[in-house]
Amino acid sequence: MSSSQPKLLDQVRALLRSKHYSQRTEQSYVDWITRYVRFHQLRHPRELGATDIAAFLTHLAVDLEVAAATQNQARSALLFLYRQVLGISMDSPREIVAAKAPRRLPVVLTRDEVRAVLAHLDGIHLLMAQLLYGSGLRLMECVRLRVKDIEFAQQQLTVRDGKGMRDRVTMLPDSLAQPLHSHLGSVRHIYEDDLERGYSAVYLPFALERKFPNANHEWGWQYVFPAERLSTDLAARGLVIISGMARGIDTASHRGAIAAKGKTVAVLGHTDVRTTMIYTHVLNRGGRGVRSPLDS
Repeated sequence: MSSSQPKLLDQVRALLRSKHYSQRTEQSYVDWITRYVRFHQLRHPRELGATDIAAFLTHLAVDLEVAAATQNQARSALLFLYRQVLGISMDSPREIVAAKAPRRLPVVLTRDEVRAVLAHLDGIHLLMAQLLYGSGLRLMECVRLRVKDIEFAQQQLTVRDGKGMRDRVTMLPDSLAQPLHSHLGSVRHIYEDDLERGYSAVYLPFALERKFPNANHEWGWQYVFPAERLSTDLAARGLVIISGMARGIDTASHRGAIAAKGKTVAVLGHTDVRTTMIYTHVLNRGGRGVRSPLDS
């Protein structure tokens, strides 16, 4: 094998990015492939086959008792590895112990419970949680918001590359207009400081940096919620770390005496984004066509 041949995981990352998979999916796939190789004592996947995939997936269900969704994600990652990266025809393994899929009714918080959670948050965590609830955003959709996606005059947000790689428009709560203006003022100071220090201020997806060489210096492309520190490998400012956000909401849910619903509180947006799409598009009035629940 040539020494110039990219390492396996680098090949996986490159192909996922060329196919416009999300950063979160990329990390998940890389993690599952790494765990698969370690499970089989660091043997190269080319030396393994369908029975080895089945053994790993069964291990997840029997020994680790993972959820069905987790096992399915691992299966998808390994099939991607074989079919797309290694070019090996591979059927989905059937002789496995399937993880059990829990049957649960969705948990819906009352308005008082939402207020109890929000009352125990502050700063950036509060603003993000209010957007999740008030605009019906998924967590990563909120994290990936760019400045240009906020339309104050139209009182709406544009969600880029959401679930299923689809764009959509949702409402911007009236009560968040001023807090967002103030927050963006602080973000702009960070952005201008980055430029003065010679850093490219933001990561651009899907080869946009090659198509628009100066776009990563433009204000509109900056993240609404940038990371506190510059990325050491890219010398650019990436996404805010979401683990702190999740911990903040989880802590707030316990303090708000709704611990039994704490797992659900971590996503305050609509479970099905089509709910938001119906609200905002059926009257063709954009974000101003419906009142946000945060403003109720």
